Amino acid sequence: MPREEMPVRVGTVPNGCSFFPSRSYVAAPGGESPGRAAEFVTVDGQNLATDNVTVIEGEMATISCRVRDNDDSVIQLLNPNRQTIYFKDYRPLKDARFQLVNFSDNELRVSLSNVSLSDEGRYVCQLYTDPPQEAYADITVLVPPGSPIIESQEELVSEGNETELTCTAIGSKPAASIRWMKGEEELTGEATVEETYDRMFTVSSRVRFSVTKDDDGVPVDCIIDHPAVKDLLAQRHLEVLYKPEVKIVVTYPEGLTREGDNLDLTCIAEGKPHPHQINWLRVDEDVPPHAVVTGSDLYIENLNKSYNGTYRCVASNTVGEAFDDYILYVYESVMMGAHEERQSLILGVAGGWVLWCGRGAASEEWYTDEWLIILTQSSSCLA
Repeated sequence: MPREEMPVRVGTVPNGCSFFPSRSYVAAPGGESPGRAAEFVTVDGQNLATDNVTVIEGEMATISCRVRDNDDSVIQLLNPNRQTIYFKDYRPLKDARFQLVNFSDNELRVSLSNVSLSDEGRYVCQLYTDPPQEAYADITVLVPPGSPIIESQEELVSEGNETELTCTAIGSKPAASIRWMKGEEELTGEATVEETYDRMFTVSSRVRFSVTKDDDGVPVDCIIDHPAVKDLLAQRHLEVLYKPEVKIVVTYPEGLTREGDNLDLTCIAEGKPHPHQINWLRVDEDVPPHAVVTGSDLYIENLNKSYNGTYRCVASNTVGEAFDDYILYVYESVMMGAHEERQSLILGVAGGWVLWCGRGAASEEWYTDEWLIILTQSSSCLA
């Protein structure tokens, strides 16, 4: 293969810029006078070897020029601009971030501290043999993104509505990827990648989903995947507004409600925001005139059958309202009289029927309303 004609360049060290020219001239075979450039080659089986280096911005990179079976040939290291960094163990370049780690017949190893993006490129190991050899070490600089930021169109969202979140990772190389997690559920986002300057990237991801009251307080994580950083995420807890949940609790009595007894009901209502109003009413009828409502409590004393009916607690907030019902059925009071020795047991009320268990036959004196008495001879029932 004919060699390229090039003018002769003399290796000098002006201000430490270049110790050897990028092309060296050697005597041609057979004593020919110099004039043709000897090519630096990188071929399989050559004596010179090096490795590519990947480094995070601000950290240290190490370049190793290794020689197998060196015959005292000179080793030097050039930067991407073909300036000599080290000639043997001498550093012509004034950049003090380059430091000699090891120099021997078989290796020139140099470290570069506080690596910046401008240091990225192809570094050249040169070995002055005949023909001269070159090996290339590509330095790749990784730049981690800044702390991700989650933004929302609204701080609060009502149950049943959709919310939209956007996460942005600024200034990374290469571009980061973004994943979303809502609690233990992975969400699918829509990503956009923008190349900004000097091969840097800004990545945004948008996710949209409907919420329920169960999502209130659930964390949403924006997780950044990038080779230069681990465990980088932003987190936001959902704030979901939901209408009240209402439950009526019988504080007194513990058993059946009978004539002459008092009735105390408590309305428990929880919502977000907290219910601002709780009302008691009697469905299709007026609440008894002497009933007392105190906050969430309804109190009725000296019950009688005219109070039978459905009592409703209604709670409301800015999202909506909800209610719970209590059906009041007042039974006649039990008159044991001569039957006290019967040791009867009221089991309860089911669908308006009285369930009774006792020794012997039941007496109509005890219950004068329409009722059904169920007798059992089970040994577990008899006293």
